[in-house]
Amino acid sequence: MSVREEAAKLADDIAELRHAIHSEPEIGLALPKTQAKVLDALAGLPLEISTGQALSSVTAVLRGGRPGPVVLLRGDMDALPVTEETGLPFASAIDGTMHACGHDLHTAMLAGAAKLLSARQAELPGTVIFMFQPGEEGHAGARYMINEGVLDAAGERPVAAYGLHVSSNKLPGGMFSTRPGPMLAAADQITVTVHGRGWHASQPHRAADPIPVACEMVIALQTLVTRKFDVFDPVVITVGSFHAGITDNVIPDHATFLATARSYSPASRAALAELVPGLINDIASAHGLTADAEYATEYPVTVNDAAEAEFALQVAADAFGEERSLRAQFPITGAEDFSFVLEEVPGAFVFLGACPPDRDPESAPTNHSALAVFDDAVLPEGTALYAELALRRLAQG
Repeated sequence: MSVREEAAKLADDIAELRHAIHSEPEIGLALPKTQAKVLDALAGLPLEISTGQALSSVTAVLRGGRPGPVVLLRGDMDALPVTEETGLPFASAIDGTMHACGHDLHTAMLAGAAKLLSARQAELPGTVIFMFQPGEEGHAGARYMINEGVLDAAGERPVAAYGLHVSSNKLPGGMFSTRPGPMLAAADQITVTVHGRGWHASQPHRAADPIPVACEMVIALQTLVTRKFDVFDPVVITVGSFHAGITDNVIPDHATFLATARSYSPASRAALAELVPGLINDIASAHGLTADAEYATEYPVTVNDAAEAEFALQVAADAFGEERSLRAQFPITGAEDFSFVLEEVPGAFVFLGACPPDRDPESAPTNHSALAVFDDAVLPEGTALYAELALRRLAQG
């Protein structure tokens, strides 16, 4: 029986775990209920299991019956601060919290892969590390797990690492997609506070108004993007939060805004970190004001190893058909903390279309939307790909 056929037999169990996690989502690094569900799903399997100290992670090691290398498979487990509006029968029971990015599917599929591979333990030519990770959504959970030793859990470093991520739109259901090189952007945060001098709004000439200065900075950041960076090594700066004052007839003392910066190369990322604070301070100085500008690096570029990306595409094609293995033309402007793993170990990050068949992938609600829906039908497919990647990579030695 093929791995895909074995995964199909587990479809109901995988969906049941996914629904249980989805209905009781947790945010951040502390996911005790999700961790408990994962541990229950893994109970009875021939795994060496450890849990995290600084986070509710689960690391499971499966040692094969034959000698060979180590491969790591990763699934993230955390949810988002979103109020679900899908109307699903297993919708979130926690107000303001939702699995809007599909991490419930990742967790359930990885647990399914652990079952599939455990059943083949005797013939397994090496070791598999299953990395169940909290805190992907802005908390750098992967970095915590690396610091706590996940990459050395088997006694030697993996020769390859693979992550899988579902998408509620863009990709048709069941389509696998990746590419060599940059797959997702680096994500950094810009925090700016402009210091002025408040006054009555009827006499702005007596104030040092921070609002128009901050507005000028917002526009200047867009000019910076187009005039300082190569269009073929793109960057994105988006201001997502802007606050100043509390009423209409008072000029405030301060204005603050937050922005995200996305880039695809170390050179562009370094240039952003240097140019953005300089631009902010120069504009403030030109108006006789001061500003605090903090450029905080967060997630690095998610870079797929060229050979491992080609390998993943070929495995998907062999297991599911050429028509379901898509080489992505461009990287994605989203960011991922699996990037920290790929800085240490060659590997690939693969997307799986999970758009329901009754929706148009081009118009379906995106990941992170309160209306995002992911099709259960892809659960055994993602499970099978996890297992196939491990089996075939271990067989290569």
